[in-house]
Amino acid sequence: ALAYLLGFVLFVSLLPATPKRVPEADAIVVLTGGGTRLDRAEQLFEQGAGRRLLVSGVDPATTKQTLKRLIHGGPRFDCCADLGYAAEDTHGNAVETAGWVRRHGFRRLILVTARYHMPRALREFSAAMPDVKLLPYAVEQDRIDLGDWWQHPRTALLLHLEYVKYLASIITTVLARA
Repeated sequence: ALAYLLGFVLFVSLLPATPKRVPEADAIVVLTGGGTRLDRAEQLFEQGAGRRLLVSGVDPATTKQTLKRLIHGGPRFDCCADLGYAAEDTHGNAVETAGWVRRHGFRRLILVTARYHMPRALREFSAAMPDVKLLPYAVEQDRIDLGDWWQHPRTALLLHLEYVKYLASIITTVLARA
């Protein structure tokens, strides 16, 4: 129990911050699950941080034009953004993105997701694409206060659940390599 608790505190304390500088890469992938993620990925894309954008895990009922309206997509969105409909979880996002990366021959990829989700996403994406350089771009999620997480029961529960999923991801990615 002590090891679990120490691991959890270490996990939370090591969550990555949003980078101060915009990384340069071949492409950007954003995982659905929060408007902040999508908005920030679109901003990075319009600033030229990558040549293409993949939105992974899109609801099958969502069209490209609907998504463009929701995130206030710029002029590059029409030509150079792709929507991935196959993924239903983080592992699925990694598999979907790996196929997209191979088709386009990308070597450097900006990964945009929530801060609390980034460790697990990096683990899954690294396992699916070991030869691709992943550049994490963690974003703050609306209404989630990671600074004083222990004072907010919902945030503490969210972090606990994410930590459990992260531990499961460690096991599944190690077993997949064996």
